[in-house]
Amino acid sequence: MSFVTSKALLENAMKDGYAVGAFNVENMEMVMAVIRAAEEMNSPAILQTTPSTVKYAGLALYHANVKTAALAAKVPIVLHLDHGSSFELAIQAFHTGYTSIMIDGSKEEFEDNIALSKRVADACHTENIPVEAELGKVGGKEDDLVVKGPAYTDPDDAVRFVKETGIDSLAVAIGTAHGIYKGEPKLDMERLSEIRAVVDIPLVLHGASGVPDEAVKETIRRGISKVNFATELRIAYTGGMKEYLKEDPEVFDPKKYGKRSMEAVTNLVKEKMRLLGSENRA
Repeated sequence: MSFVTSKALLENAMKDGYAVGAFNVENMEMVMAVIRAAEEMNSPAILQTTPSTVKYAGLALYHANVKTAALAAKVPIVLHLDHGSSFELAIQAFHTGYTSIMIDGSKEEFEDNIALSKRVADACHTENIPVEAELGKVGGKEDDLVVKGPAYTDPDDAVRFVKETGIDSLAVAIGTAHGIYKGEPKLDMERLSEIRAVVDIPLVLHGASGVPDEAVKETIRRGISKVNFATELRIAYTGGMKEYLKEDPEVFDPKKYGKRSMEAVTNLVKEKMRLLGSENRA
């Protein structure tokens, strides 16, 4: 079955030293474009929706879109809730049929983050749905999520956090940020290595849009198994549409410029899959 959970995909990536790309999708065209890239690259793929994206169209519509496309695909496809902002939203996504859930309690105090993450993990594990949580704060802005500056993940805290929550993957804060970077980000690679040495579950890198390729590769060498991309996909999609409308400003058929946008997203996702080393890992 091609509509799967993220657990085995990330464990395989951690074992074999590559990363699975997680791509934020906003509409049907982006879903189709990412899955097309995954099939052409023979790569697994994780498709994600954030709380504001869910607010735009609803959990059920995104689930129906992704599941329908995934069941027709030849490669493993995951539907993941990205930055689940509350227990209620995480459980709604779980009951809707999402195959991977993130609960983001990083804005809470440490003890409260543990309690919230454990509560979500306990609920989702009743149906073997894996849970990602975040420790530390990834800076920047993504949709309605705004964080002023990163608060780095402490390796000692990570050990306790993973043990007490029972989560399946951990999003770490090592200096990345959501949105567009002003200048080149400075990532704390040594901190990442320290976390990898003491934590035995897959690690996740958020805010990868705009991070130099060599830096992304280095994070994978040091233990990252899932890499999130959102802003670059939006830029590619919108850029394709603008390009077509410039060529044909009288166009009124959305399928025409939709195809151009899809091509731009597919090409970008294929580049990211090569970068992450997930090609031919399906």
